Amino acid sequence: MKVCGFIVVLGLALLITPVPASAQPVPVPETWGGDFMSRARLTGNWGGFRDELGKKGVVFDADLLLTPQGVASGGRDTEAEFWGNAEYTLNVDTGKAGLWPGGFLRLIANSGFGDSVLQDSGAINPVNTAALLPAANAPTTALMHATFMQFLSPKFGLVAGKFFTLDGDPGEFTGNYRTQFQNGALVFPMTAALVPISAYGGGIVAIPWEGAVLSALALDPSGTPTNSDVTEAFRDGVMVLAGAKFSIKPFDRVGHQGVQVMWSNKERFSLTQDPSNIAKIALFNQFPRLADPGPILERILERFFPQLLVPVQPANRKNDTWAVFYNFDQYLWQPAGDPKRGIGVFFTFGATDGNPNPIKYSYNMGIGGNGVVPGRPNDNFGIGWARTEFSSNFVPFLRQRLDLGLDHEDAVEMYYSAALTPWLNATVDLQVVNPGLKKTLDSSNRLTDVNTAVVAGARLYVRF
Repeated sequence: MKVCGFIVVLGLALLITPVPASAQPVPVPETWGGDFMSRARLTGNWGGFRDELGKKGVVFDADLLLTPQGVASGGRDTEAEFWGNAEYTLNVDTGKAGLWPGGFLRLIANSGFGDSVLQDSGAINPVNTAALLPAANAPTTALMHATFMQFLSPKFGLVAGKFFTLDGDPGEFTGNYRTQFQNGALVFPMTAALVPISAYGGGIVAIPWEGAVLSALALDPSGTPTNSDVTEAFRDGVMVLAGAKFSIKPFDRVGHQGVQVMWSNKERFSLTQDPSNIAKIALFNQFPRLADPGPILERILERFFPQLLVPVQPANRKNDTWAVFYNFDQYLWQPAGDPKRGIGVFFTFGATDGNPNPIKYSYNMGIGGNGVVPGRPNDNFGIGWARTEFSSNFVPFLRQRLDLGLDHEDAVEMYYSAALTPWLNATVDLQVVNPGLKKTLDSSNRLTDVNTAVVAGARLYVRF
């Protein structure tokens, strides 16, 4: 492995929650108890034991996320499926535990079960981000996150372990697939297609002033949720994620601005290949954040170009890749004195080298609201649009010969999430997706159009 020979600009979306050294990494209520409808968690305070743990900086949660969805029209198939995730989280504040100040341990495991409509929708971007976890549309259990952060001063800390990169820093209106948007293109920039969902690494975090967070992280570029063998980390290179986030308050309304960069020296299959090597691109699951297009591309190759399934010469490779991301959210209206409620806008832009990353550009924008419905202070809603532009180098032979599309993919999503109790959240969700891959094979092995998909769904999020 070659070691990156420069100092990384500080910053990373994973770590950009402004947490002073003395703070608990997760909120702890005064009590976990109370009546059935008002308690913080369904199972209450466990006879007072949970309250005592919280006072000592130990917080354990078990959550259930159910995400049934159906393709009402269009896509590859009008099917309905039921996917679910059970998540287990442990947070320990070493200072409150009476050990030493400034240390935070965080563990997250996830169990996925059921079936999803990732393939039925025809979309390349996941219409249900939760169905990527721990493995795309594959029921299993895995350790997603296991990190220890140690602040050496109130403004500087170190962190190391295994990082769950989809759970780093939800914004005001996007980023939390549990209660906000579900479509991957509205949860994270799709230009991050090569960033592993879970991987070992380490880095630094700095808080130079209130409202500014800078950090840097080096990750194993081949990490996966289902591989927790630390001895295999960094065998084929490194991925560096860096950036900065700033809180702003124009006209006394809360907003955030952020920029991140990604660079990796892992050797990957180049998208620029002789047609005889198309299989090297299409058949390898190289893109952890996409609803894998490999199976349908394999079937198309088998049907029309079976000779291309057996490469006749070595594949071209690339030993570096980069991406940049910019995002902001800004409240336009807020009730006086309440920084967490109101209506605002969001925007994200991403760009890459376009090779080996199959995504060249990605955008999303929309409107979100938190606690604006009278009598519903904890409800939230959103409507957003996302566009993903594919690299011109992504299987150009198949695109030209079979008119497969793969130019861009558009998605519009709208949702309303109701906090029925502090421990129970219910969401209705509707997506309209114009798939990037315009063709598929029907049951008779004929090439047919993939039309705009209408995907309806619901979510139930229960915190035990």
